Amino acid sequence: MQIHVVKSKIHRVKVTGADLDYIGSITIDEDLMEAASIIEGEKVQIVNNNNGERLETYVIPGLRNTGEITLNGAAARKVAKGDILIIIAYGIMELEEARNFKPSLVFPDEETNLLK
Repeated sequence: MQIHVVKSKIHRVKVTGADLDYIGSITIDEDLMEAASIIEGEKVQIVNNNNGERLETYVIPGLRNTGEITLNGAAARKVAKGDILIIIAYGIMELEEARNFKPSLVFPDEETNLLK
């Protein structure tokens, strides 16, 4: 049997932008992506701690060492600049593999979104 498990999580990052006119997705500082083992185009769940919204989209890499977290396209309507998000990517694996799997968990600086 295969199950869905948390593969990667970027915990409590601040929204730096919302661009309604951009073509879909979330732009994430590439340093954060790398630390969390999230790749370009990967499907992620966005949890907004400020308003309770949950949505799914895909990732576009942002400039390194900028702390950028920008929601693009329709997703921009679900956030406000300064909102606190949790970004989660899931993997599918066999139950036995999942028992020993350790996700990549990233806890950036809550003010700058930069790696500590």
